[in-house]
Amino acid sequence: MIEIDGHSLTIEDIQRVARADEAVAPLADAVKSSMNRSQAWLQDVIERDERTVYGVNTGFGSLAHQRIRPDEARRLSRNLVLNCAAGVGDSLPREIVRGMMLIRANSLSKGLSGVRPEVAETLVEMLNRDVTPDVPAKGSLGASGDLAPQAHVAAVLIAEPEGEEGVDGGYSGFAWHDGERLTGAEAMRRAGLDRIRPEPKDGLALTNGMDFMLGTAALALADAESVLDHAAISAALSLEALCALSAAFHPALHEAAGQPGQLRVAARLRSLFAASTLIDTEPDRVQDAYSLRCVPQALGPASDVVAFLRKRITAAINAASDNPLVFVDLDGVEPTTISGGNFHGQGPALWLDMLGIALADVAGMAERRIFRLLAPELNGGLPSMLVENGGLDSGLMVAQYTAAALVSDSKTLAHPDSVDSIPSSASQEDHVSMGANAARHAREIVANVHTVIAIELMTAAQAIDLRPNGPARLGRGTSAAYSLVREHVSKLERDRELTPDIQALDELIRSGALLEAADVAVG
Repeated sequence: MIEIDGHSLTIEDIQRVARADEAVAPLADAVKSSMNRSQAWLQDVIERDERTVYGVNTGFGSLAHQRIRPDEARRLSRNLVLNCAAGVGDSLPREIVRGMMLIRANSLSKGLSGVRPEVAETLVEMLNRDVTPDVPAKGSLGASGDLAPQAHVAAVLIAEPEGEEGVDGGYSGFAWHDGERLTGAEAMRRAGLDRIRPEPKDGLALTNGMDFMLGTAALALADAESVLDHAAISAALSLEALCALSAAFHPALHEAAGQPGQLRVAARLRSLFAASTLIDTEPDRVQDAYSLRCVPQALGPASDVVAFLRKRITAAINAASDNPLVFVDLDGVEPTTISGGNFHGQGPALWLDMLGIALADVAGMAERRIFRLLAPELNGGLPSMLVENGGLDSGLMVAQYTAAALVSDSKTLAHPDSVDSIPSSASQEDHVSMGANAARHAREIVANVHTVIAIELMTAAQAIDLRPNGPARLGRGTSAAYSLVREHVSKLERDRELTPDIQALDELIRSGALLEAADVAVG
C-alpha cells in the first residue's frame, strides 16, 4: 500500500495509484495528530473572531476585504466549492483525476492546511473504493491553483453544512463508480462513504493547489522517460538500417562535449548496436546527416531536461500549496496563519513547457530518420517507400505522413503557455501561469511522440528486412528489439491497413517489454 505523510510521495507512487489502482494506506497517527493541532487552533481563532484570516472569515480574491461572521464560515467554505465548479470541456482521464486526489491528500497530510484528518481520509477512501469525480478538462488559470478542476473533485466529497440541506440544491457534482457515471452523492453512497460537512478551511484547502498541473506532470514525466528510452532503441535500429558510421558515437567525441545526457545516450547507442555488421559498411561516406550522427546531441539534452524536472516535480507533489497556511509548530513563534502564493503555478507551467518542447524535438528528429529511410536518394540503395513492388504498392509512404502530422501538431502544442497571462478577479490575480493549459498540451505531445517512435520502429524494421541478411547482421540490443517488433508486426509484403500495426507498437512501447528485451540483451 502507498503511504502518504506529506513528505515522501514519489512519481512512481502516483503511477501505481493512478494507473494500477494500488491501495493507499490509512493515515498514520502522527499525521493525524499534526492535522488535528492546526485545525483545532484555527477553529479557536474563528470562534474568537479576534483576527482576520483570508478565505476563512473573509471573502475571496478581490472580495477579501469583506469580513464574514463566524457563524457563516462553514457556508463560505461550501460556497467556494460551488463557485469554482465552473470547468468546461471533455472529462479528464481517470488516471489524472486519481493522481490529483492522491496529491491533494498528501498535501493536506502535512498538517499545514488547517483541516481535519477526515478530509484527507475521505480522499484516500474514494481512491480505494473507486469513486472518481468527473472533472472537466478546461477552466483553470493555474494561478490560485487549479480552482475549477479541484472544485469538481471537492463537490463530490463536501456536502452542505449541517442543517442547510437543500439550500444550494444539494449539488454534489458527478463521479464514476464501478464504471457508471452517477451524481457525486450517489457514487459516494454506493461506495459506502459519507460526504463530509464543511469546516471553515475545507473549501480553500481542497481547491487552492496545483493538483491538476502536478498530477498531469508526474504521469507525463514518467511517460517521457519511457519515450526517451525507446527513442534510443528506434534511433539505433534506424542507424543500422542506414548503415551509419560509428565514429559519431566515439566516447572521446562526447567526453569532449562534457554533457551528461549526451554521454549517456552515446554510450547507450554503442551498447545497442555493438557487434553489428551493418554499421560502418559504407566507409567511403565522410559523415552522416544530422538526424543520424547527432542523436546523442539531441536526445541527451532532452534526457537532462527530464532528469531536472523529476527533481522539481517530486518536490512539488510534497509541498503545501493552499492558502493561507497554518503554522502551529514553528520554533519560537506563536501559532499563526501566513497568506502567500504557494498555489501559483508558474513553476509547473515552465516545467511542463520545457517537457513539451524537449519531447517535440525528439519526435522531429525521429520523423527525419523515417523520411530518410523511405527516400531512395537518401537510404543507401533501399527501394522507394520500402516496398518491393512500388507503384502498385505504396509501402510505408503514408506512415511518414502520419509521423509528420504528429510532429507538426506537437510543434504547435509546444508554444509556451507560461508566457501568457490574462488578469482575473478584478486584477487581484493580475499574473496567472496558464499552467493547466501547459499540462494538457505536454500530455498530448508525449502521446504524439510515443506514436512517432512506434512508426520509426516499424519503418526501421522494414528497412532491415530489405538489407541482404539484415536481421542476422544486427547488434546485440537492436537484434532483441527487432525480434520483439516482429512478434507484434509482420514485414510489409504488400499494402495493408497500417493503423493496427502502429497501435500494436505503440502498446509495445507502453508495456516496457521492448526496453526490457534490449536491456537483457546488452547486459
